[in-house]
Amino acid sequence: MAMVLAVFLLLLLLCLHVRADQNQQSNLIKLGSSLSPRTDPSSWASPSGHFAFGFYPQGNGFAVGIWIVGLPKNTTVWTANRDDPPVSSNATLNFTRDGVLVLRTEDGRERPIADLEDTADSASMLDTGNFVLYNNSDVIWESFDHPTNTLLGGQNLTQRDSLISAVSSSNHSSGIFLLRMQSDGNLVAYVNNSGLPETDAESAYWASGTSGSDFSLLNLNKRGLLRLFDYHSNANILANSSYAGSKRITIYRATIDPDGIFRMYLHHFFDSCTNSCEKVVWQNLEDRCEVKGYCGLNSYCSGRGNDTDCYCYPGFTVISDNKTSLGCSQNFTEDDCIGRKYQVKQYNITTLENMQWADNPYSVIQMKKDDCKKSCQEDCYCGAVLYSSGNCNRYKLPLRYGRRSKNMSTLAFIKLIHGGFTNYRTPMVPSSPTVINEENPHLLLSVAISLGSITCLCFALAISGFLIYKHRIHSYRKHSENKITPGLTEQFTIRSFSFIELREATDNFKEELGRGSFGAVYKGTLPVTGGTKIVAIKKLENVEDGEREFQKEMTAIGRTNHRNLVRLLGYCVEGSKKLLVYEYLSNGSLADFLFHNKVRPIWKERVRIALDVAKGILYLHEECVVRIIHCNIRPQNILLDDSLTAKISDFGLAKLLMANQTSVTGIKITGGHLAPEWQRNAPISVKVDVYSFGIVLLEIICCRSSIELKVCTADEILLSSWAYNCFHSGELNKLVEDEEVDLKMLERMVKVGLWCIQDDPTLRPSMKNVILMLEGTMDVPIPPYPLHYSLDV
Repeated sequence: MAMVLAVFLLLLLLCLHVRADQNQQSNLIKLGSSLSPRTDPSSWASPSGHFAFGFYPQGNGFAVGIWIVGLPKNTTVWTANRDDPPVSSNATLNFTRDGVLVLRTEDGRERPIADLEDTADSASMLDTGNFVLYNNSDVIWESFDHPTNTLLGGQNLTQRDSLISAVSSSNHSSGIFLLRMQSDGNLVAYVNNSGLPETDAESAYWASGTSGSDFSLLNLNKRGLLRLFDYHSNANILANSSYAGSKRITIYRATIDPDGIFRMYLHHFFDSCTNSCEKVVWQNLEDRCEVKGYCGLNSYCSGRGNDTDCYCYPGFTVISDNKTSLGCSQNFTEDDCIGRKYQVKQYNITTLENMQWADNPYSVIQMKKDDCKKSCQEDCYCGAVLYSSGNCNRYKLPLRYGRRSKNMSTLAFIKLIHGGFTNYRTPMVPSSPTVINEENPHLLLSVAISLGSITCLCFALAISGFLIYKHRIHSYRKHSENKITPGLTEQFTIRSFSFIELREATDNFKEELGRGSFGAVYKGTLPVTGGTKIVAIKKLENVEDGEREFQKEMTAIGRTNHRNLVRLLGYCVEGSKKLLVYEYLSNGSLADFLFHNKVRPIWKERVRIALDVAKGILYLHEECVVRIIHCNIRPQNILLDDSLTAKISDFGLAKLLMANQTSVTGIKITGGHLAPEWQRNAPISVKVDVYSFGIVLLEIICCRSSIELKVCTADEILLSSWAYNCFHSGELNKLVEDEEVDLKMLERMVKVGLWCIQDDPTLRPSMKNVILMLEGTMDVPIPPYPLHYSLDV
């Protein structure tokens, strides 16, 4: 009897094993398989049917991704090549006979879904939500290793990975919020408008609090346990939402949502997957207003929990279609009071109570409320002030991370520009003179009283001014005595250095990084709180401005703030010695990246760099407090940081070194980047930078200098002429050799470049329109032949 029972159990196990093998085999995706958005199959399902991989609708086309199958709608958890544009219904997804998974668009271009070191022989969509590729039953690639905005049960987030939010629930391209497992063990959420990893304290809005430990892994298990693990397998539990339902299938996911909040969801399935429900079981923040960047620039968040909204400040209007989350813009012309010594702009000040800005002010001074309000009116850089506990905090535009709450006992003054300039030096002339003599005693008495009152008032003002002066001197000395370190500090803005400090920082100017139009640049090291900071120190040449004028210009340049500008940290001015201290960027210049790389930089990186440069120039022309014409845009003055973000350097120096000049004397602009108006001694405008950008754009496209002598034919020597000839003849592929590029984007970029280098400055587009055309928001008409081609460099 026992023998019979043992045989029966053995047969039962064998049957189950065979059935499992059959299920696994039936779920394997074989070489030669394909998907199409408009024909079956359009996706490959997991064995349970709860997950699917394939085409799903997005925008006006389709994307490739993984989703949880449910009613009334599917939930996307992973998207391939998420920042590529949607494809049409004529696209196909092919698992080729060569073992490669590629997306083929209707125009024949192929985009790989997975970067493989080896070829695959099969694939599978697993019930965990993981899509895997096999070689001889070994997993050689899996979607779990490349998360987008979601973790599923059984998936990890390591220190090399990040979760980046989607733009919206219907647009799964990279949004502006980032969740990263830092190297110090802290899980941190950031606002990141560039869509690239940035980990500065100013952009962080939530942290797990495990900083300083050796936590290195975020894990979500299949039972709804969200944990941080250290190197010793010790766990810190963030959320425990295990569900004990016996007849329900439950799937957990943790997603950083488009509103910046990191949430954990569970999905219940009933009646064999014909119905499902979804609910939030944990979130890192309860209030959307705590998320930096939830509301755009020059707007603020108000409300509690999910019942929040974004509002423009008085004097600002919504940028786009009543979407306040995109930010607001000024509905007046920005002030141009800098340099207008004898002119005063008329302002209105509006007041908002209970305001807060998470951004750092550029000035913090203790003063009375009315004095605080007045100080902003008199400061050209001030866009708003926040008065709290006797402190006057001044902010420049744009205003970031605004929040309004009844729990805050603060007062904000927003500056509104009103009216025009008035010259207060113009004397007021009476219509007819009044004669004073002894026969008019009442008038004489009135004049005497008036003069006496004016004398007393002047005396009182003099005493008050003296006392205020003494108070400020005392405050300044107290601040100097309490200074933490003689080096750099993150809490303060641009700083003045002594020549001895910078000489020691560079070891007597030992290591030269490069030499540009305005002098040599040296590598240096300066002390900061808790360590040291590598900086780039530029020794300026031929600067004739006095110390006071130089300090004024450097302060103005230091107040610029944009992710595509090299940050000015400080300066030194001692007689003829004038130096600038910049942030150090390790990846060198765009010229090295384009012209001196053994391997041609990939197309997507070049497109992104072109947009970076355009956005930096737009900020200089239209958005910073001091409008700046760079006058020397070229690859050597564009630097790249660790993530290959382009940053423009030497901005503002042309204005400093060429005051009241319209010729090119005193500045070295090489490589054909010189606008024609320089040679004609014509008035200089922002359009000279547009011309230079056009040349740089063509150089980025072709990865070659604008003037190249070692070429096959004479027609190719001048890049601008060659680019137009290729465009006119429909042979743009010659510009990019045998490189695989987006042909529509290539044509758009070439047309934009040719518009920028038009001989007539009025034909060149503004930088704002350049960006809109590059992004595809604005149509690019056919450019005329750019007449001005010259080899005089």
